[in-house]
Order: sequence, then structure tokens, then C-alpha cells
Amino acid sequence: MELKGVAAIVTGGASGLGGATARMLAAYGAKVTIFDLSEESGHAMAKEIGGRFEKLDVSDDASVAGGLAAAEAAHGVARVLVNCAGIAPAVKTVGREGQPHALDLFRKVVEVNLIGTFNVVSKFAARAATGEPIGEERGVIICTASVAAYDGQMGQAAYAASKGGIVGLTLPVARDLARSAIRVMTIAPGIFLTPMLLGLPQAAQDSLGQQVPFPSRLGKPEEYALLVKSILDNPMLNGEVIRLDGAIRMAPR
Repeated sequence: MELKGVAAIVTGGASGLGGATARMLAAYGAKVTIFDLSEESGHAMAKEIGGRFEKLDVSDDASVAGGLAAAEAAHGVARVLVNCAGIAPAVKTVGREGQPHALDLFRKVVEVNLIGTFNVVSKFAARAATGEPIGEERGVIICTASVAAYDGQMGQAAYAASKGGIVGLTLPVARDLARSAIRVMTIAPGIFLTPMLLGLPQAAQDSLGQQVPFPSRLGKPEEYALLVKSILDNPMLNGEVIRLDGAIRMAPR
């Protein structure tokens, strides 16, 4: 996918993996719209990269439809979508005091991470399918799962289930959209230096990084963006999930 002048959307693009991806896309000439709930960070990122910001909840039907319409009005039909929006609360199935996992929280994680991803994917794809092909394809969709989809840790029941759902939808959605010449891929990152981890003491960050076989450090958001670019560049990458994790396999805790 040629990026110069192409409209692109990044959910969760105000910071972290999404922020690095938004910067990369803009650096290659894409017209980027950021979807995020954080107004301050979202506007700052949009200003930095010369893009747009739309405050929206990816799990809300009308919010996503409105955001896509606004992005299209400004930049034209979007051809690249990178889904990075997500939440990751840590709660055990049964707590220390014997209380069950709050169902509302489990539902919220699935709504944001899984339903929110599919909500943006389906609405983006419906619009991208109307555009003229760019070379041999009309669009590329990249979703974000996690290594937790395969080896979720204690306290990650909701998170792992939501990310496992993203892994599961990758191939069928790619098959659904093949006739529209839209590719679908998913990246499953390991332990990356996101805003959540940046808040930890340096010793804790180093300890987490040492769990990675090689390179023994936390992943950099820019390395996630590098894989996004590789996927965009290679039209034979479709319907697959790529672990980006330095060969880590997560321990139970």
C-alpha cells in the first residue's frame, strides 16, 4: 500500500503503540486521523503529525460512524486502519476475599477491545470497499491482539479473552473482505514500553525486560510501527497473526 497522500485511521493513536504508528504513517505522507478518548493527548499528537483528532468511543456504534464520516470528509476514503485502542485491567476470576470477577468489568473489556475493534473494522471496510483500487488493493486493516491471547497470566481472564477474540476474527474477516481487495492482519505484541509501563520504576521495567529471551528488554512502540509498515508493504501478508515479542512465553504470573 502506497502511503503518500493516502487517508489512514489509527485508533488509540494518541500515545503508545498507536502514537508511534500515527507518527510513522504521517512520516510516509499519509493523512492520519486519530481516534481516541484522550482529548489533550489526541490533539497534541494530531498537531505534531499534521493530522486530525476525533474523540470517540470505539465500542459505540454512532460514535464510530460519526468519526469515520468526519475523517472521510477531511481526507477522503480511508485506506489504512490500525486498531490500537484497548484497556487492560487486571482482576482475578475469584478475588482474595472470595468475591467473583465483576461481570460489568469483564463485559467492558470485551466491549472495548473486541467489539470495539470489530465495530471500527466493519465500518471502515464498508467505506474502503467503495474506493478505487490502489494498485491491487483497496485497503489494509491491522488489528492489535496480545501474547495474552495465547499465554494469558493470572488476572487476565477478561483481557486474554478479548484479545483471543481478535486473533479468532482475523482469518474469517480477511476471507470476508477478500472480494473487496482489503487485507486483514493482526499483531500480537509482547511486553512493550507503553505509557502504563513507563509509570513503573526503572527497576521494575528492567525486570520485565529481562524476561524476554532476546532482545532482553521491553519492546519499543517504534518497533510495533515498523511491523505495521512491513505489513502495509507486503501484499501477500493477509489473514495472519504475527507475534512481536522477542520469543517470550508468559509465565502464570
